[in-house]
Amino acid sequence: MTIRVTFHPENQQSPVIQTPIPPKPEVSAHSTEGIGIRIRKNNFSSTEKDKDKIAEILAELQSYIGLETVKRFILDLQAFVEIQKRRVQEKLVSEPLVLHMIFRGNPGTGKTTVARLVGRLYKEMGVLQKGHVIECERADLVGEYIGHTAQKTREQIKKALGGVLFIDEAYSLARGGEKDFGKEAIDALVKAMEDNKDNLVLILAGYRQEMDWFLQTNPGLRSRFPIHIDFPDYTLDELLAIGNLMFKTRQYELTKEANEALRSYLQFLLHSHPYAGNARLVRNLVEKTVRKQAVRLFQKSTSSREELIQILPEDINMETI
Repeated sequence: MTIRVTFHPENQQSPVIQTPIPPKPEVSAHSTEGIGIRIRKNNFSSTEKDKDKIAEILAELQSYIGLETVKRFILDLQAFVEIQKRRVQEKLVSEPLVLHMIFRGNPGTGKTTVARLVGRLYKEMGVLQKGHVIECERADLVGEYIGHTAQKTREQIKKALGGVLFIDEAYSLARGGEKDFGKEAIDALVKAMEDNKDNLVLILAGYRQEMDWFLQTNPGLRSRFPIHIDFPDYTLDELLAIGNLMFKTRQYELTKEANEALRSYLQFLLHSHPYAGNARLVRNLVEKTVRKQAVRLFQKSTSSREELIQILPEDINMETI
């Protein structure tokens, strides 16, 4: 059963969540039966300290700029897990938690950040033992000769046990065709999902179209990842807010004129760069601006505290990123 989250152009609108009625269980090679995290009473002995930590993690989630629909979906997911815990306490039938996910979106839209938060949240909720996140890509999984790939993939899986294995640009595992060793990595991952169903969450991430293609190359994968989340590009106002927050964290302040210059430049980038709507580009712009301010101030023999903090319009780096 795939939970599909679709984002509207306006951040304020609620996501469209399509949850098909699950078919009657049947035995097949693609069945997800038995690969979920089964809720047990000893898994969920929540204390007040645990609840405080969960509240802290959720507060951090809410502090993120943008990602409104992602935030709401994570809260829905938390509610589902908590209700399953209550059903166990009342000796009612509970659903196995199949929490493997597909994150789709452009670079810098928060996929890795949310994956780290999800790991911590699952740990505090008793779903995972450790909640750490092991981040890897094709080079960390695929070897150079027969047998090497399975070994490398198992090593990454072993590191991730008790937490989350996050694979960025996961579609690259299927790009080499039938004879490529990437297929061996996929097979090893599928086996690990079954062998470690109580102690591992797998998150595959990448561009939207490429991830759709990747799932089509292996129909068995789609059935094993019931949660699909799309990460939208940031709006102009969100990018500006991210930029201001990055400057503030570094103890810099933009003048009113510099803030307008930053807005104008971001607007230009949104129209000229194919993947401009992300935080990674803003971070690069902030770092270049700080360096340009340093070069400007270096021309003077001394600088006041205010000068060291202040970002002027001429500091906004107008070079193409």
